[in-house]
Amino acid sequence: MKIIFNRLETINTISPLLCAVGRSNIPAVECILIEAKKGEALTLTTFDLEKGVRCSCNATVLEDGFYCINAQKLFQTLKVMEGEEVTLTVNEKLETTISSGRSTYKMSALRGEDFPQIPSLKTQMGFELSSSLLRRTIGKISFAMAQNDQRQVLNGAFFRIRDGEMLAVACDTFKLAKCVCTANLINRNSDGEALRYSYIVPNKTINELYRMLPDDEEENVTIYISRKTMVYHFDGLIFFTKIIEGEYIDFERIILTNHKIIAYADKDKLLAALERAAVVTEEKIAGSNRTPLKFSLEGDVLKLTANSSAGSSYDELEVEHTGDDILIAFNNRFLIDSVRACSTARVKIELSTPLYSINIKPVDPEDESEDLFFLLPVRMKS
Repeated sequence: MKIIFNRLETINTISPLLCAVGRSNIPAVECILIEAKKGEALTLTTFDLEKGVRCSCNATVLEDGFYCINAQKLFQTLKVMEGEEVTLTVNEKLETTISSGRSTYKMSALRGEDFPQIPSLKTQMGFELSSSLLRRTIGKISFAMAQNDQRQVLNGAFFRIRDGEMLAVACDTFKLAKCVCTANLINRNSDGEALRYSYIVPNKTINELYRMLPDDEEENVTIYISRKTMVYHFDGLIFFTKIIEGEYIDFERIILTNHKIIAYADKDKLLAALERAAVVTEEKIAGSNRTPLKFSLEGDVLKLTANSSAGSSYDELEVEHTGDDILIAFNNRFLIDSVRACSTARVKIELSTPLYSINIKPVDPEDESEDLFFLLPVRMKS
């Protein structure tokens, strides 16, 4: 194989591929698969056995080839080289030579056949929607995903697709985020059947997908689905992942809907007060747990208090309040994440007792949003 390419352009192309480079006793998992054919663009692929990325790169192909090259070594080598034009050669002995100007680097390669088999990148079932809408939805719920829960289904985000509607949910048993949105879903099912899909995408995949999706109303992402995988086509990239198998929790059953205490607050003012309290609640003190935030509704005043051995904070702001007064405590970081996920200027907070979960909802008079953020309280020391 012998190819010539632009160094800076190739660095930018390789960068998003690195998220799917794994560490494994299988050497090819740490590599970029390079497929070169005369008259065609290079095809570059990484796959860590859970998720993968494929894209194309402009190059002049002098000799065809199909080889694996260590991703990090290739990326770092291209970054430190001088010059714009780079020549990469792999010989029959799997010796790789990378040269630009007077600089030359050598490393070993693997045969392309050693690369792990990737799933089919286009299936008979799928749909298309706005890239920015999917990105915003992921941004609202991703903070509530579990990281290492024994119930695998919680270590990701649940999506339910119906014609004209997308629901996304994440829950780690302490907090829950639910987002429902009307979407212009373009049916890509080859048989023309209605869109009725439910699937769970792993948390690592969700986080990478959020970073990679274009925040552009004019851009669409096409999603193909199979029994075990999801494939996302967008912005010249193909991003594919295994999905988590299993039945997601009955999240509707755990959300209380009959709260008697209601408060409306300005989102920015509430968030600013919570961030000020975080100076105390986020401080790590040896031998002690994270300080909870006390959340007290007294009339039309919300009082926020935090105390630790290192200091204390107090803040208050005006709210619209109906129902009884209440004193309740929360993990402040969870509360900040839930309030920040609301995309409106005002938020609605629904409560019952100091031991019951609360609901936080965005308030928009012109849009009956079904977004909801559920949070369990923490017990206060007497």
